[in-house]
Amino acid sequence: GTMRVILDLPYVYSIIISSVVAIVYTLLGGLYSVAYTDVIQLVLIFVSLYVCVPFLLTNPHSMDISLTAYNQTFQAPWVGTVELNEAGKWFDDFMLLALGGLAYQAFYQRILSSSSYTQAQVTCFASAAFCLVLGIPSILVGAVASSTDWNSTAYGLPTPYERDEAGSILPIALLFLTPTYVSVVGIGAVAAAVMSSMDSALLSSASLFSSNIYKNIIRKQASDYEMQWVIRISVIVVGLAGTGLTFLDSSVLVFWLVGVDMSYTIMFPQLVCVLFFKISNGYGVCVGYILGFVLRVLSGEPLLGLPPAIRFPGCRLDKEGKLTQFFPFRTTIMLMSLVSIVLFSWLASIIFSKGLLSDKWDLFDIKRKEAQTALPSDVKLSDSREEGSAAIQLLNTTSC
Repeated sequence: GTMRVILDLPYVYSIIISSVVAIVYTLLGGLYSVAYTDVIQLVLIFVSLYVCVPFLLTNPHSMDISLTAYNQTFQAPWVGTVELNEAGKWFDDFMLLALGGLAYQAFYQRILSSSSYTQAQVTCFASAAFCLVLGIPSILVGAVASSTDWNSTAYGLPTPYERDEAGSILPIALLFLTPTYVSVVGIGAVAAAVMSSMDSALLSSASLFSSNIYKNIIRKQASDYEMQWVIRISVIVVGLAGTGLTFLDSSVLVFWLVGVDMSYTIMFPQLVCVLFFKISNGYGVCVGYILGFVLRVLSGEPLLGLPPAIRFPGCRLDKEGKLTQFFPFRTTIMLMSLVSIVLFSWLASIIFSKGLLSDKWDLFDIKRKEAQTALPSDVKLSDSREEGSAAIQLLNTTSC
């Protein structure tokens, strides 16, 4: 989108160029290329965005953002309000953004590649603070765009929001509100952010398939050399599939939001149960997954044009005329999935441990596993082994 706006390239060419670059360097370097390019990308994002902000704030076409925060000027105030009848939706969106990313494979690639638990913890907390710092320029760009008299610029009227181009406001603001050399610097920030996400998605998806499906199900005796080629082929396939998805809608943000949504409602309960509920087993996991998936699909999704079959309290038409759930339905589905995993895991454990069903029906072999877990262990891991285990686990998912 940035290349299309600033460089005036056709959308198709912009997508193809971006995809080829990301696929090639992820394919050639694997986890190493992702790690090194992430450092370069973070520096580019931080420096580029903060360099552009002063030029945006001082451009002659915009008013002081402190004056337009709550007052109607060229456009509506950029500081909005939360109505009581929309509080449920805001809460749902907040929980989605706060917890949805915790089940992302790309997140655990970084954590498991740490040399120790301490380093992994420090990385998480430092990145949380760094996200807040990186978010400041984005807020200021949006505030400036809302305070701009677009009629006095080469962009003209109607405004980007009225043209349904709010998702491309950063490149639009850089192109029409800053000097050319500054807008070029801004391209580096956006391109770095996009590439940082794309290479992580490519590698994590390829790692999931190669390790969890190919190695564990399709071909358990696969050698390391064979697994390297499986990962490379998976990177290409996933990259081409992702490229194809971008042609379905001009806003890639739609697919990211849907991905986070599914991660929050379906995968997050699984993660919580794996970490904190020892009673969880395969039967509960299957029930929770199916329940969460079915309920989420039946709840509808305006971004994909999917109408809701289940209407939660407060379901009504939004300002754009789309039938929208204003109830925190995602969080409700997540909690229902979580409870179902624990409940059906407990029921399955009771059924097989009490002998109510024959062991031959125990597909997940939970009776034997529970017996092994109950055995007392006199062996304690040394500190050195504990510190290095985070890096060892990485080999199961990200060896490339």
